[in-house]
Amino acid sequence: MIKRNEGFANLTAGYLFPEVARRRKQYAADHPEAKIISLGIGNTTEPLPQYIAKALSDYALGLATKEGYSGYGDEQGMTSLRAKIAEVFYPGLVSADEVFISDGAKCDIARIQTLFGSGVKIAVQDPAYPVYVDGSVIVGAAGKNNGSGYEGVTYMPCTPENNFFPDLSVVEKDSLIYFCSPNNPTGAVSSKAELQKLVDFANANGCIIIFDAAYREFIRDPELPKSIFEIPGAKTCAIEINSYSKPAGFTGVRLGWSIVPKELKFADGSSIHADWNRVMTTLFNGASNVVQAGGLACLDEEGLKAMKSVIDYYLKNAALIKETFEGENFKKEGAEVFFTGNSPYIWVKFAGKKSWDVFDALLDKCHIVTTPGSGFGPAGESFVRISAFGHYEDVVEACDRLKKFSF
Repeated sequence: MIKRNEGFANLTAGYLFPEVARRRKQYAADHPEAKIISLGIGNTTEPLPQYIAKALSDYALGLATKEGYSGYGDEQGMTSLRAKIAEVFYPGLVSADEVFISDGAKCDIARIQTLFGSGVKIAVQDPAYPVYVDGSVIVGAAGKNNGSGYEGVTYMPCTPENNFFPDLSVVEKDSLIYFCSPNNPTGAVSSKAELQKLVDFANANGCIIIFDAAYREFIRDPELPKSIFEIPGAKTCAIEINSYSKPAGFTGVRLGWSIVPKELKFADGSSIHADWNRVMTTLFNGASNVVQAGGLACLDEEGLKAMKSVIDYYLKNAALIKETFEGENFKKEGAEVFFTGNSPYIWVKFAGKKSWDVFDALLDKCHIVTTPGSGFGPAGESFVRISAFGHYEDVVEACDRLKKFSF
């Protein structure tokens, strides 16, 4: 018999978001009268902007004609889309052939792990998006959970005490550093000075940064960097992962990209860019041509304006949620609220309480779904993540309920 991949055996419990969904489903079954509102998983809710949806539709209808039909495209993505992403998001920073189009950031993060294999050392922000660690466990780069985290993973606590920027001295040389800004789940955005520290550390210690910038379009402060490649020295130590999911509402449409600089090298001097090209052409067959046409429309002047409008909508939700959790009833419960105005997430601490207990209390008393912070890593204990993705009227109703909450 073929042996099971030990990585799956080393994973603890279920993946965070299916567990949230399971608890929500069970609660709904037990309380059919309850109107449950989700402020949990970061799934977009608002319709696609008409301009972008029309581009998708037009391309799809064109496939029914001889002139408009397209078969396989380049696995790396449409040349025009690669060029447009470089031009719009990275002017003067990266070239079009350093852009690789994909079916989303999460998928890219999983494929990245095949690029580096099981022998690489891993460092992650704590708390962090679960796929960084869970994917590393599956490929064998991390081992069993010893109760305080997975073996082989260096956790970099990001807490209020260090302004959510970690002490990099705990990271071993030659490590793969997963870093997300704006951060999921804390919502914290690193400054240029902080990211310069990260880049300088990586270059000095043979590390490579996997920089997850999926929430970059939520940054409203012009002083905050949206890309790691705004930082001098980043092209010799960083890969950036990004996505259309949140800014364009493509969570179910699926489109993302990665930036792999040509200057980036392995220890033996071989090209990481060349190997990533091999990964994308061997393990991937290219993003949907229809979806890439929508991605191009997103980057037109009208598309960019439409995306900004949708993000403004979610940030309006976020501001209302922040105000609610700063209310007197939550102050009495010891709640501490963290929100930068540059992210769709509000990070709330309930000192002395377990994250899942807070999750259960909010679900039971307010019929509100949140996400327990402990699911993002050890440093997330006592926190819950509140998502601003939702219909405004639902967020208003949720906040009305939350204003009456007490344990």
